[in-house]
Amino acid sequence: MTDPITNPNVIQAITPVAHDLGAFEVRRAIPSRQRTMVGPFIFVDQFGPAHLPPGTAMDVRPHPHINLATVTWLFEGAIDHRDSLGSFATIRPGQVNLMTAGSGIVHSERSPETERPGGPHLYGMQTWLALPDGKEEIAPAFEQGTRLPVVEDVCANATVIMGTLWGKTAPTTQHAATIYAEILLAPGGALPIDAEADERAVMLVGGEASIDGLPLALYDLVVLAPGAVLKLQSETGGRVMLMGGEAFPTKRHVWWNFVSSSRERINQAKRDWDNGLFPKVPGDEEEFIPLPKVATTVSYP
Repeated sequence: MTDPITNPNVIQAITPVAHDLGAFEVRRAIPSRQRTMVGPFIFVDQFGPAHLPPGTAMDVRPHPHINLATVTWLFEGAIDHRDSLGSFATIRPGQVNLMTAGSGIVHSERSPETERPGGPHLYGMQTWLALPDGKEEIAPAFEQGTRLPVVEDVCANATVIMGTLWGKTAPTTQHAATIYAEILLAPGGALPIDAEADERAVMLVGGEASIDGLPLALYDLVVLAPGAVLKLQSETGGRVMLMGGEAFPTKRHVWWNFVSSSRERINQAKRDWDNGLFPKVPGDEEEFIPLPKVATTVSYP
């Protein structure tokens, strides 16, 4: 196996921290002590694959966000999204769901009622994109996209979730230059990885694959060298997420569900949530996640 430290096309391989939520496991790759961002991506969570017991469900109670956009992408299962704008959408595989928090939004994520009796299946990704300078306090918004471009080859296909890759552009809103794609490789499949983005990373989320001859470990976030022309390939078949985009010139901080270039803005959001000043989620007003005393998601200098 090639050592990623000595491979000139790999900067680092970040092994995600696993969190046991009882029903299923969540693995967070960034922010970490090794790295806080890849392009605008400041939080990368992979959850599942899981088959929850009959009668149980994923129930993420209403909680707030500021100065970021969340992107939810499923491989399996379904999630009901509700937010304080009054948006409601059932998220399913092949649909990109972009929620822009901007100046502040509250949302909940729950398994649909129809999925609960037999036990929901759940497998997917949730990522956060930091909003760029001058756009951190834009108006909150929500969009769901289903008409995403697909790049196909004999033994490989890729869905472009955000940005422009392999000559095709997704219609998903970008607040900063972003690339995001799901790549499926059949046995013997290969795809070139575009080098235009300032920062790029790949994560193997199923099967087997290698990048530039480096075998990818399942769920590791492998950060790629800028400008390197790389080849992603698989001998037996695999599923890989590609992400990245423009490098931010100013630092971003993370505390719990809050992201901002200003620590004071995060502290204000903490006070506002604690004092009940964020808006409610229509149809999901009875519950909420209290402000934690100690946040498990934080950034480091």
